[in-house]
Amino acid sequence: MDARDLLRQQFREANEWLAATMQGVTTEQANWKPPGMANPLGATYAHALLSQDIIGNVVINSGAPLAATTWAGKTGLSEPPPTEDVAAWDQWARNVKVDLDALRAYGQAVQTAADGVIMSLTDADLDRAVQTPFGSSTVLIYAERRPTTTLVRSPASKGSKAPKGT
Repeated sequence: MDARDLLRQQFREANEWLAATMQGVTTEQANWKPPGMANPLGATYAHALLSQDIIGNVVINSGAPLAATTWAGKTGLSEPPPTEDVAAWDQWARNVKVDLDALRAYGQAVQTAADGVIMSLTDADLDRAVQTPFGSSTVLIYAERRPTTTLVRSPASKGSKAPKGT
């Protein structure tokens, strides 16, 4: 197995895990604001998908995210996330409303695009240095870490609004 195959497998498994987490979740549950500082599940789900879009299409591919191009206005989000002020994400997450069906469709498009980006990478691309919100990294290291660190937040967000059996 080479690095591209490993990345594809990691993204595929992370997305399968995310889909299983979201299975049976209603739009009402996705938009429910838990008490305290926890974010609504829909916002956390959107964050996971938007992160994949940005990682694949901006950080790695040096292009524009689907959310700002072919999927602009169709992501299922009532408002776009902040792009410059990372600290503003918490407030955005508490305010955004999601259309879960549209967000799932956007997620499928993101997953397809990410897979295409991964398959197009050469060994030199994987070793290329990139600037991330966390500092400098290589494409391989950054892409390898992000699926799980972003997606791990979703199950905890289900909380008391979780469908029975999840």
